[in-house]
Amino acid sequence: MADKVKITLVKGLAGILPNQRKTCKALGLRKISSSVVKDNNPVTQGMIRVVSHLVKVEEV
Repeated sequence: MADKVKITLVKGLAGILPNQRKTCKALGLRKISSSVVKDNNPVTQGMIRVVSHLVKVEEV
């Protein structure tokens, strides 16, 4: 398991559920193609699972 993961928003936030929009905001994703590097822990993995259809995840 990698220490860090790079999360990239690949789809827009229009028309998604409010909890998914809040999860993207909490991850720091605002616009399409924006990326963040986060620690790979259970909390982050749960957030990624909620918005898995909107993001691309890579190990760093």
